[in-house]
Amino acid sequence: MTERFFADYLERLEALRHRLHEEVRDLPAEAMDWSPGPQMNSVAVLLPHIAGLLHEGIDIALGDPPSRVRAQEFQTRGVLAAEMLRRLDAVLDGARGALPRLGLEDLRKERQDEDGAVTCGWPCCMPSNTPTCISAMYG
Repeated sequence: MTERFFADYLERLEALRHRLHEEVRDLPAEAMDWSPGPQMNSVAVLLPHIAGLLHEGIDIALGDPPSRVRAQEFQTRGVLAAEMLRRLDAVLDGARGALPRLGLEDLRKERQDEDGAVTCGWPCCMPSNTPTCISAMYG
């Protein structure tokens, strides 16, 4: 069951990578920084937020101290689509290398963040509609 779970998760990550590349790769810099409204995030913010979420979950599961600075994700501006996708790819490649070393029990590890206690398994629940949301911003 453990192998199948992580294999399925890797498939979801690859599907996410593919869709994000399709939706974002040709966006000009102005579109990357554009926000659809007040209190709403741009693609330039969403991509590092997704990468940070995934990287943090892997760090926690491996017992490594999280290096994520969430507040910085929301300050992202002026980064080209190709660079943002390269950063996301690096995190997804890291996940591919780390997941075979994990078991389901690792996903139960808990830590405190600004919202309270969270387990490191929550990145596994990343919405599969993330690219759809990005697409809708520009559709």
